Amino acid sequence: MGYRLSLLEKSPVDGQEGAAAALQRTLALAQSAERWGFHRFWLSEHHNNPQLAISSPEITIAWILAQTRRIRVGSGGVMLQHYSPFKVAENFNQLASLAPGRVDLGVGKAPGGLPFSTRALQQGIPGADFPARLQQLTDWLLSPAAANEPDSPIVTPVPPEPAERFLLGASVATARLAAESGWQFVFAAQLNGSEEEISSAIGTYHRLSHGRKALLAVPVVVADSKEQAEDLLGPRQQFRLTDAEGHHVSVGSLEQAEAWIRQSGGGPHDIEERPSLVLTGTTAQVHRQLATLQARYGIDEFVIDTPISNATARLASLAALASGYDVLSGATL
Repeated sequence: MGYRLSLLEKSPVDGQEGAAAALQRTLALAQSAERWGFHRFWLSEHHNNPQLAISSPEITIAWILAQTRRIRVGSGGVMLQHYSPFKVAENFNQLASLAPGRVDLGVGKAPGGLPFSTRALQQGIPGADFPARLQQLTDWLLSPAAANEPDSPIVTPVPPEPAERFLLGASVATARLAAESGWQFVFAAQLNGSEEEISSAIGTYHRLSHGRKALLAVPVVVADSKEQAEDLLGPRQQFRLTDAEGHHVSVGSLEQAEAWIRQSGGGPHDIEERPSLVLTGTTAQVHRQLATLQARYGIDEFVIDTPISNATARLASLAALASGYDVLSGATL
């Protein structure tokens, strides 16, 4: 049985080239992904990170939509805790009006940066828990005049075809929230590679959403041999920090964990190393691994993350992955 492939792009800055060159490469990759037959092209959101060039996926989405023709383009994802749900609804209704039928709204619970940037982003924004913000966003998207109240603000423009809605996360709690809120669910295995937790989250979503299937985001590195792919990947670790109040955040290194604790004012934190799920190997080997995941979790679509900073190697990895993919039937060759 075939599966769809989509891409998650973080626009990594290669060496000393600068963000402008990284973003031009992101555009070229989107155009290649469209030509190769990938279904979606999603842009991540990261703050105060000189190694990644996208802090505003909405702006980058509009730019890429204008220079592609068919591929769906979206956020992977907007970090909703920082923003007004009304404004997020406006942004994506605007995008969906510019390119009807091609826009995805992916929303994430993570901050997309360390505490200093989080405080700067949230300056002057009244607090609300994430489920409440997600419900507000859902209401604005589904009913442009919230709750049909007299004189209530209206989200404009109203697109002929709204953005598809996805909630990104790496836990059973997020899967449950997605199902209860009527959003599609994407399990972020690049943040949590635990087979038990992936299975539990995807199963929970399938059950509570009355049979809808989750998407699985997974890191992939393809090369001429598995050894070469492992060399390109290098050391990879994931850590989950838990503060005294039980709040969690995932980071990619011990250095980031220590910076997080320092910027959040110290205090007791637990640091737990998390399993990392990365598919490595030749084109055929990686597609066999994807087929195994499809059979195990009932996945029809994978969102591919390529954790390689070198621009040439990243492009070669994705081209090799695409070479084993039948773009007409959505099946592996």
